Amino acid sequence: MSTEGRIRPHKSHLPRLGERVFVDASAVVIGDVEIGADSSIWPCAVVRGDMHRIRIGCRTSIQDNSVLHITHAGPFNPDGWPLSIGDDVTVGHAVTLHGCSVGNRILVGVGSIIMDGATVEDEVVIGAGTLVPPGKRLQSGYLYVGSPCKQARPLKDKEREFFTYSAANYVRLKDEYLAAAG
Repeated sequence: MSTEGRIRPHKSHLPRLGERVFVDASAVVIGDVEIGADSSIWPCAVVRGDMHRIRIGCRTSIQDNSVLHITHAGPFNPDGWPLSIGDDVTVGHAVTLHGCSVGNRILVGVGSIIMDGATVEDEVVIGAGTLVPPGKRLQSGYLYVGSPCKQARPLKDKEREFFTYSAANYVRLKDEYLAAAG
């Protein structure tokens, strides 16, 4: 499968893809980006590590029209904010992740926005359309909703089981796409 045009270097940084990673032909991955094994980047997603690093774990799915970016280092933020996403994360459609840290086994609902310096601990569900403001920390084991987000309730066991189910489902789907592409 050709990656020409959608996997782009920036300065001396060329994105690095783990084994069996799927990047849709309409998605773009630029610069200092590492994507772990069995992860997937779906149609029209943009992963732009041009002024800081982006790290995406294994079995993580970045859905259609999502934008992943960073905060550069400069006079207003000397270290900047890289973007890190853990393993077994499902990032819903049209999500914006900007210079934040997202742990393992997370579901980020459709249309959510997570801003600079925010931290999402492991095993969190972020409801559709939720805004996580800059610097906010979301505690493990809870559902968060709203704009700005509020802790809604503890997660149920079935919701916790969904994290690895969803990740495995997208691994199977991306494998179908990779097989079809030859």
